[in-house]
Order: sequence, then structure tokens, then C-alpha cells
Amino acid sequence: MKYTIACVMVLFLAGSVSAQHKSEAALKAKINSIIKKMTLEEKIEMLHGNALFSSAGVPRLGIPELTCDDGPLGVREEIKRFDWASANWTTDSAMFLPNGSAIAATWNPVMAHQYGVVIGEEANARKKNVMLAPAFNICRMPLCGRTYEYYSEDPYLNSQLAVQSVKGIQSQHVAACIKHFAANNQELNRDSVNTIVDERALREIYLPAFKAAVEQGNAYIVMSAYNKLNGYWCSENDFLLNKVLKNEWGFKGVVMSDWAGTHHTVAAANNGLDIEMGSSGPYDQWYFAKPLLAAVKAGKVSVKTIDDKVSRILWLMYHTSMSAQHPKGSIATPEHAKIAYDIASESIVLLKNDNHLLPLKNVIKSIAVIGDNAVRTFALGGYGAGVKARYEVTALDGIKSRFGKTASISFAQGYRANYLASRTDEQNRGYDQPDQNLIDNAIALAKASDVAILCIGSNREYESEGHDRKSLELPFGEQALVNAVSAVNPNTVIVVMAGAPYDLNEIKKSNHTVVWSWFNGSEAGNALADVLKGIINPSGKLPFTFPVSLHDSPAFNMDTYPGKGLTADYKEGILVGYRWYDTKNIEPEFPFGYGLSYTDFSFNNFSADKSSYKKDETIRVKFTVKNIGSSYGAEVVQLYVSDPVCSVLRPEKELKGFKKVFLKPGEARTVEIQVKVADLAFYDESKKAWNAEAGEYILELGNSSRHIVQKVKIAVK
Repeated sequence: MKYTIACVMVLFLAGSVSAQHKSEAALKAKINSIIKKMTLEEKIEMLHGNALFSSAGVPRLGIPELTCDDGPLGVREEIKRFDWASANWTTDSAMFLPNGSAIAATWNPVMAHQYGVVIGEEANARKKNVMLAPAFNICRMPLCGRTYEYYSEDPYLNSQLAVQSVKGIQSQHVAACIKHFAANNQELNRDSVNTIVDERALREIYLPAFKAAVEQGNAYIVMSAYNKLNGYWCSENDFLLNKVLKNEWGFKGVVMSDWAGTHHTVAAANNGLDIEMGSSGPYDQWYFAKPLLAAVKAGKVSVKTIDDKVSRILWLMYHTSMSAQHPKGSIATPEHAKIAYDIASESIVLLKNDNHLLPLKNVIKSIAVIGDNAVRTFALGGYGAGVKARYEVTALDGIKSRFGKTASISFAQGYRANYLASRTDEQNRGYDQPDQNLIDNAIALAKASDVAILCIGSNREYESEGHDRKSLELPFGEQALVNAVSAVNPNTVIVVMAGAPYDLNEIKKSNHTVVWSWFNGSEAGNALADVLKGIINPSGKLPFTFPVSLHDSPAFNMDTYPGKGLTADYKEGILVGYRWYDTKNIEPEFPFGYGLSYTDFSFNNFSADKSSYKKDETIRVKFTVKNIGSSYGAEVVQLYVSDPVCSVLRPEKELKGFKKVFLKPGEARTVEIQVKVADLAFYDESKKAWNAEAGEYILELGNSSRHIVQKVKIAVK
């Protein structure tokens, strides 16, 4: 019987592969027949933008335009065809989804997939073929203005989330455009800096999530980054685009430039760029317009190269706008709101709860809600992609809806967020000064209330594309507000709303209760209030390290940011994020993977299925997780691996697996995590190959990079 089933399975799989090959061959033949009917001029027209967010089709052959839209936080509002002003539609209000680091804080690939599905459905409702998302550059240093948009400092966590985001978007026949390829890790001088990154660091830190998104997620589009990498613009970088992406990884799709990220015609055309977007001047004068046509006629770029680009674009279109049974899509639906809420509620991180003030009890009769962030919305602001949200629940709204029936709720602004990304430093001068009148009002309110909920942090103007922060300090004089309110009300809950690390040293020492919320989407206020009330048990974990001081961060410790003479030398190599702090034994403010719960968990019976493995085998570890507290909740179990004796420098430990486990009080579950021995390898630059050296490795189980509870030694032959 087993033999019969096995035979049937083999035949089924063989048939599926055969059918897939036939389908691909048929599509390739169809694309080739279309290309033969096209003039050179028509081909060139498809290779550059014809408006801000579109590139041309070929109407006489039934090929439509390719339409793009920004997407990390949701589908942006419709803008005019040829400028950035709003088109003033009344039908383009969308769901505002939690920011990238919030999605990463869920440590839940299911949430990333659902995020992608919402993005894809809403893109279809707006007739957009390409969403410029997800963005998942490594959080190399904490001040980057787009950290809120990105995922994590860890390539493995990035990879797991990126793959699912891409699959979710593309399940709706919409192209995911993964960005920014590669080593785009600062906004200061982003369009001119030359990042010097050794190949080992590239392969181990900066490329894995892109590789996974291409090979496992089958991403249809890759966006080249603004910066230079090792001396060559990313939009014309032969190593990145041809050698690695298209040849090594077998990428079938399209390489699109970032807006105004193209610099030359011949170099970009021959070194892997397929579509030029966002350049300035008349469209027919762009690098990939008349200059490219002239370069082909002069023999500097081959027709074969042009045909390859057109073929890739048509392949993309047959998977999106020209695909069979294309979904109609939907926008800002109750189902999408539920997903936004689920992501937000799983992302919130409980940083401190020393006196168990949270969850707030029903006996509380008066709540002072303090801080500009309690009433601020985060869908728009600063430079870069935003969302014209159908609605956005503020923290104050959420708290009123959850506590208003049993407690009186009052509000005080507390501080002024006097900062605009569009202003100069001189125009923003004084933004960091406290407002004593507002503080005095907050003190009076806090004194008269059972509990003070202090909503501080950042906003979308202060954390913005186009510039980096200058320090880790909390903005707007917030620390003075925190000190004043905490002094008069010991029952003060600090809620920080931001997308990147900040200096919480004083708050950590002085305050009992600290909650980290993000730019958390349309349902942010409801999710936060439900965590404060205990309807939701917080399960978020930090996706990056919070340093005690900026100097502790590797890029600042080694004086490699922002770079000298527009050159940023990544001297820290592979020691990015927790790899640096753990290896150098530098105590962080809060470690990577950290987050508390209203319940407690135990880990037991940690074991590997064998003590010794060959290099082509898979390690299977098992352990038991038990909820030993009194609340339903989730723990993120993290599996790290260390290689104590190696021919090259290796980090103290590296994340190689994780699992989010939801358990009732008293419930226990046995969990298995699999790691391929090949994934223990380092990139050997001398051999230009991955090397999993024979010897002893240590498997480490914990719930943050600094809290390891059990270890197991294994050997690799």
C-alpha cells in the first residue's frame, strides 16, 4: 500500500512539474512571438516611465501600461499623472497598515502574508499592477530615517517575513517590488554615497532576504537602490544585477530603478537595469528613451539585450495585469481592518511591567491620557509613501472606547511636536525644547487621576525618508514631560510610538511600566487599548537592538557613518545588530528579540534528533513550551547557533529559527524547528563559496538574543 501511494505521489509531482514546464514554454513562445511583431522604438518605449507611476505599453498589440504605486504602509492616494499633487479622488481612501518594523515585531510570518494579501487586494481595486513593497533593508544603524519602513537588523528574520509579504501581494496577481537592492542603509547622502561592503558581509547580512524573496517568494520586481555599492551605482551594478540576481538566483522578473536612481544609458542597459523610473526632464530624453535608441543603433547596446528586457516586462505582465481571471480587488473593507488590527495587536512590545500595573484593572475610575501622540495620526507625514486612510483610530479614541464606560478620561497635550521634514534645521530650531505650560497642565491632570497614560515618541515628520535623525534622544522635550508626570503619579504607563530605537535609559531606570507601540495602522488605537486592558496579551518582540548609547552601535563605534568623502566603509563587516553587541559583550538597553508578556513560559526538553550530522542533512530540534502563568498568550521561541571554533571570525550567535507559540494557561506544546546544516555555513571569500566547517556547533534556545535558557552541542562531519 505504501509503495502504491509513493508511486502515485511521484507520478503526481512529475506531472505537475511537466505541466509547469509546458506552461512556461508556452508563455515564452507567446512572448517571443509578440517581441517579433514590435518595432525597436516600441520596445524602447516600454523601458522607461511615461508618467510618474507608469511605463508605456504597446496599444496596437494589446499590451497595456504598467502601473505602479507606493505601498509599504498601504496603497497611496491617487496623484496627478505628471506631478505629485493629489488627484483629489474620493474613492482612493485605503487601509493604513502597520509599518515595517511593527510587522517584524510580530515575529509572525502569517501576519506578513496577510499584510501582503491586503496590499494586493487594495492595489487591484485601484488598478495598480505593481506595489513598491515590501522594503526590508537591514537596520544597520538606528538613526536611518526609513528604519520604520524596514523590518529588522537580522537577515533571517527579514527573509522569513519578506518571503511571506511577497507571496501575499502576488497571490492577488499584483507584482511585489522588493527594495532597495542593495546596502541602502542610510538616508543621508543616499543618492550619492558609495557603500564599501566586503562580499562576505553582503552574502551573510545584506543579500539573504532579497535572495529568499526571489528564490522562495518568486518576487516579480526588484528595485535598485540609490547608492553606489563598491564603486558602481546599484542601477548599473553588474555584480549585483547580472551576476548575482539574474544569473546566480535565476531571477526571471524586472529590475526597476528607484525614482531618479538612473545615471547612465549604456552602463545601466548592459549591466542589468530593465526599467528607468522617476528621472527628470522630458520623458523622451531619459537615459532609456532616445539616448538608448541611439546607443542600440550605434552598436553599444545589443538588440538581444533590449529583447531580454522586453521579455521580462511581458513575463511580469502575464503574471499581473494580463493574467487570466485577474481579481477585482477590494479596498478598506472590514476584513482588511481586522488584519490591520491583528498585526498591530501582535506587534506591541511590553518593555517593562515591574509593578504589574498592566493590564489596567476595572477598579480604575479616572485616566489621564497625556501627549501629542495620543491624538496624532501616522498615515501621512514627512517624505515618502503615505496613505489617505479611510480612518485611523488614535490612542485617545481607543482608550475612550475600551475604558470610557467605567472610567472618566481626560486629555492633556503635554508637548508640542514642532518639527516638519520639509523645514531646514534652522527652521526647526527649538523643536526639542519642552513647553512648561503644557507640562504644568499635564501635571495637574495626572495628579487628579488614578492612572496616567503618557503617549510619547516620534511621528512621521521626525522619522522620514530623505533624512536621518541626528541623535537617539526623545524629541520635543518629552523626557522633561515624562519626569514631571511620573513624579506626581506613580501609576504612569509610558507608551512610546515610534518606528526605530530611541534612548530610553532614563525611562528604563525611573519608570515601572513601558509599552512600545509603532506607527501601527488604522486600528492602532484599538490594538493599544486592548493591550492596556488585557483583552490582548502583548506578544511583540523587538526586531532590532536598542543601544545604551549611539557610540555602542557598530557604525558609530567604528566611525563609518555617514562616511568620509561620500564613502561609507562598512568596517564592522558581519557584526551588525545583536551580532556586534553579543560578540563585543556590549550590554544593550534592550536586546534583539526582547519582549515581555502578562503570563510566563517555561522551556524544557530541548534536544536535537542526532548528535552528529553530515553537511547535506537537516538538524531537527525539539522542545516543550508551557504557559505557566494565568493568561492566554504567545511566546516567540528563538533558536540561535554559535560556532565556537572557526577559521574565520564568527558572531557570538546567529538566529537560525523561531516559532511563535500561542498557549492557554497550563497548556504545553512540543515544537520542532528544522535547520539545514548548509545554513550554518559562512561565506568563504577565498573560495567564493559557502563553507560549513566540520566541528562543534552549539544550538541555543531562548526568547531574546540575551536570554538563552538551554543549549545543545552537535557536531558536523
